[in-house]
This record gives sequence, structure tokens and C-alpha cells, in this order.
Amino acid sequence: MSQTNLFDLTGRVALVTGASRGIGESVARTLADYGAHVIVSSRKIDACEAVAQSIREGGGSAEAVACHIGEMEQIDAIWDHIGETHGKLDILVNNAAANPYFGPIEDTDLGAFQKTVDVNIRGYFFMCARGAQLMKKAGGGSIVNVASVNGVNPGHFQGIYSITKAAVISMTKSFAMELGQQGVRVNALLPGLTDTRFASALTSNDAIKKQAMAHIPMKRVADPSEMAGTVLYLVSDASTYTTGACINADGGYLTI
Repeated sequence: MSQTNLFDLTGRVALVTGASRGIGESVARTLADYGAHVIVSSRKIDACEAVAQSIREGGGSAEAVACHIGEMEQIDAIWDHIGETHGKLDILVNNAAANPYFGPIEDTDLGAFQKTVDVNIRGYFFMCARGAQLMKKAGGGSIVNVASVNGVNPGHFQGIYSITKAAVISMTKSFAMELGQQGVRVNALLPGLTDTRFASALTSNDAIKKQAMAHIPMKRVADPSEMAGTVLYLVSDASTYTTGACINADGGYLTI
């Protein structure tokens, strides 16, 4: 492939979870801009369809498929749909996540613990597993797991969430190690503090935000669109020798 076309995704099928807003939406739009057919997925079909329709209106190719990755039946259903409809998957971006509890780690209740683990560990694991099975049949593909800097340095009052994101980092390396010879690359994006509804408990609290800025060399919160370029690199031919990598997009947070 020509060096000028390293980021061309024409003809590739991409599934992005948690794509109805925030980082997932930005990733979905970017992959479509570079030629991929994007399956926009999250729990609510109406929100997914709004993003997919917007992509189509902009000249891209997209469809909406609802999937709650905390439910195994829905994971099976979306993979059956992709297999029957497209017969392949080239790109999987695991971005959907749960973070229902913000508070002292010792006060985490079983419900919040279970929901976070079911989505962020079990959900990611079986999405990776099913994605890898389909990709292997077509000779390869690229998986990107959206983890978090909290998987490296745990976030205050974000105990179980941080624990699950550390698991996603380990999971990424495990899948990469086993799938490397089969043409399936598996990498992770570690976003820092990003201006999304998901992170609103942090960005909307002035005291917490001020404390966070003291640990971010760039002294600002990221826009969701600033995460999409790293994902584009990881799923494109620009990164054909990159697997098992965990790339920080954090304004320098992990350097301090």
C-alpha cells in the first residue's frame, strides 16, 4: 500500500461499541470519514440510529445495531448479525463501559461491583473473543480496547472502575500474545480526563477538576475527538507491526 494511503479504511467493516456519544461517537465518525462501513452500537437503538444517520448524511456508510455488552445474549446476537449480514469484521473498537459508582472503595455495593465487572471485564472479554473468531476466518483484523489511565494510576473514588480498567490492559496484552500469529492485532487506548457525559462527575466538579489539572501537564480536559486519531492509527495499515500496545492519550498525566 502507498504510504499516502496508510489510513485508508475503504472496504473494511468496523464495529464501535458505546458509539452513541462521547469518545465512541467521535471514533465512529472518524472511521467512516476514512472509508469504513461503521456499525454504530450502544444500548439504545434510537441514539445509535441518530449517529448512523448523521454519518450517512455526511456521505459515509453506517448502520445502527443495539447491544448491551453487559448481557451475554446481546453479545451473541450482535455477532450473529454481523456474521450473517457482512460475513466478516475488520475492526472492533470496545468502548462501551460502566462506571455506576463514585465514592469510597470500601462502600462499593454488590450491585455496582457486578455491573462494572459484567460490562468492563466480561463484556470486553467476550466481545474480543467473538471478534477474534470472526476476524481469523477472514485472515485478520484489528481490535482496540478503550481502557483508561485509571487502569495504571487508580482514580480517587473510582476503585472498582479502575480495577476493571487495569484488567482491560492485561486482557489486551493476553489477546495480543495469543492472536499475533493469526493476523489479529489487539491494542488499547488509555484516555485521560475527557469532556464526556461519562466523566461529568469529574469535569463538572470544580474542586475535583482543579485537582486533576494539577496532574495534567497540558492543563486542560481533552475533547472526545482527540481520542479518535489514536484509534485510527491502531486500526489502520499505519500500525501493522503494532500489537499489545497500550497508548496513553492523557495530556501527559501519566508522566507525572
